[in-house]
Amino acid sequence: MKTLDEALGGSRYQGYLYAYPHKTAYRPLDPPQPLAPLWAGERRDRLFLYLHVPFCEMRCGFCNLFTRPLPDGGEDDRVAAYVATLERQARVVRRCLDEGDAAGPARFARAAIGGGTPTFLSPALLERLVAILAILGAEPGIPLSVETSPATATRDRIGLLVAAGADRISIGVQSFVDDECRAVGRPQRAAEVHRALDTIRAAGGPALNVDLMYGLPGQTAASWRASLDAALGYRPEEIYLYPTYARPLTPLGKRAARRGDDGDDARPGLYAQGREHLLAAGYAQVSMRMFRRRDAGDGAATAPVYCCQDDGMVGLGCGARSYTRGLHYACDYAVGARGVRAILDRWIARDESAFARADHGIALDAAEQRRRWLILSILSDQGADGADYARRFGGDLAADAPELDELAARGLAVRDQARWQLTARGVACSDVIGPWLVSAPVRALMAGWEGA
Repeated sequence: MKTLDEALGGSRYQGYLYAYPHKTAYRPLDPPQPLAPLWAGERRDRLFLYLHVPFCEMRCGFCNLFTRPLPDGGEDDRVAAYVATLERQARVVRRCLDEGDAAGPARFARAAIGGGTPTFLSPALLERLVAILAILGAEPGIPLSVETSPATATRDRIGLLVAAGADRISIGVQSFVDDECRAVGRPQRAAEVHRALDTIRAAGGPALNVDLMYGLPGQTAASWRASLDAALGYRPEEIYLYPTYARPLTPLGKRAARRGDDGDDARPGLYAQGREHLLAAGYAQVSMRMFRRRDAGDGAATAPVYCCQDDGMVGLGCGARSYTRGLHYACDYAVGARGVRAILDRWIARDESAFARADHGIALDAAEQRRRWLILSILSDQGADGADYARRFGGDLAADAPELDELAARGLAVRDQARWQLTARGVACSDVIGPWLVSAPVRALMAGWEGA
């Protein structure tokens, strides 16, 4: 394990911890864990429901998600079979949750449909997809977020989603510059992006999130500013700024390996430029990547408050994760086309008994639960609160996490009484700090992952 100084001496972009532990730390569970008793012991009044659609119209050069590209809408039968299997899984999981009803009825506070690209589905299949929320018992009116893409954000699909209760639409734009998109395997046109954004805004109610990327091949400060301004023209409630990564097994990763260069030099300056531009435009920074318009609120003031630190997540679909306090589970994980296809085929062929158990994941002991809390807290604007830590775990945060003092000593975090928060420099170094905080056991599992 590197020291903090050694980690800071390398690239600022070492890894994005959007969840902990990462799926490359998951392994087959022996024995598999039945879902009914697993969820019976959990807090059940404000769960998160996630539906995963692992299909896209293309595989972007930077993408290492579990997704299968189907150009021109190919393999319609396979996509329909996937939705049918998702319906079967939903009924089984609902029965498992109902078996644990003595611990209190399962209630969902929020839901999301992601992927992949959910709006890759035809409107008929998309209608079946959103109906799965009701199969699980998700009540109408809970906050619902759905991901889309410029090519698939059509009027009929977006209208269907808004009618079904979607109050947040997230669109992966990445860039408004055609040449930058083509450089990462996205044959999209700026005109198509503007049409999609106009369609979402014309739909009325849903909040808009726009994903942009910096460090794309050929990107300059001027072209980055042009993409930022184009996005701001739609006044999105949220904007995510993602650094471009050349990850192993992706087209960009293979290209970078041949060159011996991942394009690291431009990203720090482009990040600083984007951050300053959004702050000046009235956005607050929530994390290294997330910016929220200050006058937008969170769009869910009347809904039950979901907190990923306290509450579980029920994930449905091949590639979806589920979280209980002591166990995170999902299907196997792959990036390459052959590996993804094999996992999808096995998942679609599963019988109902297989959906009633968790057979691949990672158990979190008390130390890993504390570690997860620390990482998720310090990397967001909420910070790591010692009083909250003591309520959850009964310990002293300063004593249990000396890493916080190391961050403070280097100007990466500040302490206000019992709360630690990252400084602006610390937030900029989140992709160093996150990997540095990963525990030794999880780090070893990730290093030993042999996926494709």
